[in-house]
Amino acid sequence: MELLWNADEDIRSLKSLILFGLRGMAAYAYHAMVLGYSDEEVNTFFYEGMFAIGEDLNMEQLLPLVMKVGEVNLKCMALLDQANTETYGDPVPVTVPLTVEKGPFIVISGHDLKDLQLLLEQTDGKGINIYTNGEMLPAHAYPKLKAYPHLKGNFGTAWHNQQKEFADIPAPVLFTTNCLMPPKASYADRVFTTEVVSYPGVIHIGEDKDFTPVIEKALELVGYPENQEFTGINGGKTVTTGFARNTVLSAAGTIVDAVKGGALKHIFLVGGCDGARKGRSYYTDFVKQTPSDTAVLTLACGKYRFNDLDLGSIGGLPRIMDMGQCNDAYSAIRAALALADAFGCGVNDLPLTLVLSWYEQKAVCILLTLLHLGIRNIYLGPTLPAFLSPGVLDFLVKNYGIRPTTTPEQDLKEILG
Repeated sequence: MELLWNADEDIRSLKSLILFGLRGMAAYAYHAMVLGYSDEEVNTFFYEGMFAIGEDLNMEQLLPLVMKVGEVNLKCMALLDQANTETYGDPVPVTVPLTVEKGPFIVISGHDLKDLQLLLEQTDGKGINIYTNGEMLPAHAYPKLKAYPHLKGNFGTAWHNQQKEFADIPAPVLFTTNCLMPPKASYADRVFTTEVVSYPGVIHIGEDKDFTPVIEKALELVGYPENQEFTGINGGKTVTTGFARNTVLSAAGTIVDAVKGGALKHIFLVGGCDGARKGRSYYTDFVKQTPSDTAVLTLACGKYRFNDLDLGSIGGLPRIMDMGQCNDAYSAIRAALALADAFGCGVNDLPLTLVLSWYEQKAVCILLTLLHLGIRNIYLGPTLPAFLSPGVLDFLVKNYGIRPTTTPEQDLKEILG
């Protein structure tokens, strides 16, 4: 690693893109593996990429490898999409309440649908309700998970609010993968972890996946005595999810007709990783200011900035459509390619603009996949990754039209003319 961090800044920047992209892709490969799916090409490329990071390579040699990370990640996201849909069914649109019903309950956070399935099985018939949190929200759209009547709703918003939102709830919280902040003393005794996430002093559920300690804690805490009404960041009492590729593709004719008839002027994909910085309110303000003849596709935890807004509908489709977790960028890609075919044009010729929020390594591998596909003029913010050197940023701007976000007003004016 010393060779990496002490290298020329452009070399360090390109190798960082490879390293962080591999780490993001590894998370997707792991989730697929949990469900029994793997791909030899994807697995082999981890060795190829890590080997290259340790080699003395120049920019001309590294740039193709950076793009290959995006190419292989596309295959990895397709693999995870296959694993999720073949295991739990194709997602369907659903409205998810934010009210917590009276009685014992468990909040489950993270990304791993298998852990949710096992928790639902083990709590079935025990009088305990289950609420998703964070990136687990899209689980409500999968038919085989939605079939459990005690999967009731969603609790809380984005990951960085957990220390405030979990402070006094009378229920345990199970973290599966990612997004655990150091638990505060006010709720540390109610936090449980499993899979690859853990924290000192917190009870970890091992490979046997026996969630008995979580269930016992839920029964001990008894939950709320009456129904508790919560809201999203903007005051909404429900959120929707499940607008994955099959739903969008089934409505392709409606979308095409709406565009050709002038009812739908533009589509924005606003999504990515969320964070706590004040500048990330850009995405709330951006969506609020989108004209009524535009639609917003979204995915990943960045959607919590605006997913409880009611912006009305166009052609029977809500103006805000949540496509799922961050890996469901694959659904967005498939939908964009299909719409391009329907219009007889390239993706870059569609009335479509990507406005992405960057935070961690999964955002890196998704961005590289978009660049591999030749998608241009992506708006990226609220700040650019610190490891992007001026030279590498200049390359991305000149060759792919990467644009740092400015203000919602200025960016909307530039996009819509």
